[in-house]
Amino acid sequence: MDELVLLAREQMEKSVESLKGSLATVRTGRASAALLDGVMVDYYGEPTPLNQIASVTIPEARQLVIKPYDRNDIKNIIAAINASNLGLTPINDGALVRLNVPALTEERRRELVKVSKKYCEEGKVAVRNVRRDYMDELKKDKSLPEDTRKSLEGEIQKVTDEFCKKIDEVYAAKEKDIMTI
Repeated sequence: MDELVLLAREQMEKSVESLKGSLATVRTGRASAALLDGVMVDYYGEPTPLNQIASVTIPEARQLVIKPYDRNDIKNIIAAINASNLGLTPINDGALVRLNVPALTEERRRELVKVSKKYCEEGKVAVRNVRRDYMDELKKDKSLPEDTRKSLEGEIQKVTDEFCKKIDEVYAAKEKDIMTI
């Protein structure tokens, strides 16, 4: 039955990785290609992720450069960035698009910390849902002796606490990153 605990750990690990991916899209003070991960560009009538139709580079700490594989896509890329509510103004240089990432104000930093906190709470909920699913599975299995079931429930709870602590650590690191000027 230890495989139940291992499966729970594996699913909780996936929840934490998903959380890290979500937090990567939250702006800090520096430019990051992950900021554009959610931007979908109209590419011949199909919504397509920006990183599939253009290369994104970071020449400076506060600037992103988007070089489309096809120059005709620049207008669609600019429209998609404007529609994404990133708070970044695209600059058309003819063959590429520049995005200057402005310095964050104290107020905006606090808002981003709140967004990060929300993502972390969602991550904890996901971890707790995994715990609930496996606890329910243990309760349904009538072939297990009660002491074994209690032991496994304790193991699953320990794993849950471990991953909730990991999420808190991830949040603390992201908060520090956002609040650093």
